[in-house]
Amino acid sequence: MEPNPSLAPRSFGRLNGRGVWTLIYRDLRRYWKYGVESIGGPIVSSLLFLAVFVLALGGQGEAGGGLTFVQFVAPGIVMFALMHSGFFNGAAPLVHDKHEGMIQDVLSAPLNAFEVAAGYGLSATLNALVTGVAVLAAMTPFVDLPFGQPLVALLFAVAGAALFGLTGVLIGLWADKWDHYSAAESFLILPLGVLSGAFFPLDSLPALARTLILFNPAFHVIDGVRYGLTGYAAWSPAASLAVLLIADLALAWLVWRLIAIGYKIKP
Repeated sequence: MEPNPSLAPRSFGRLNGRGVWTLIYRDLRRYWKYGVESIGGPIVSSLLFLAVFVLALGGQGEAGGGLTFVQFVAPGIVMFALMHSGFFNGAAPLVHDKHEGMIQDVLSAPLNAFEVAAGYGLSATLNALVTGVAVLAAMTPFVDLPFGQPLVALLFAVAGAALFGLTGVLIGLWADKWDHYSAAESFLILPLGVLSGAFFPLDSLPALARTLILFNPAFHVIDGVRYGLTGYAAWSPAASLAVLLIADLALAWLVWRLIAIGYKIKP
């Protein structure tokens, strides 16, 4: 497939920052317009998850590093909400724009492929971070989290939001209809989230399962945030951060290339 002339690369010194911000602002407004669903929904579902663990286990039982089980799962619940929000806010705007023909308005704007990718990817990342912060704030009164290294937790949260936001953009480019989005959510995002160590300690698994989970990027997001909030990590935080940064760069490059060639968006 030949590159889309309207998205031809140009010098980074001539990036259209105002145009990128306009694209980001559009999706941020769309996110806030449906705040009850986009923020209230994850808060309610996350608190229900937490309530299930509290009622089932009484909040007791050690899960590693001297943490109670509820302290252990709380960061995982927060990141589960953040990652799903990043995916949704990366994929849904693209699927919507393609269905409604609005993608041609974006492509006809004075934006190159990098700028279009940045607009969709950054808006998804920012929306995911807002969701994560809102869920954490709602959960904090019910869980005693030490918040030992909040900047480390924020760094991993940003890396995770970007990872799943870019994954959502990829799915949005690929999806021809909402059924495709739902399939990706059910068979990709949900398994990655559930099988990430969010709800169980890594050392409780057989050796083979522990090894396989290390290939799940969601594990590195959750383990890094858990380390920042509680001081406990099942794996090396530095190694996890390296994995996430490499994955983010690879996904960003792939999104840029697909947009540059007009993959499923070129008329």
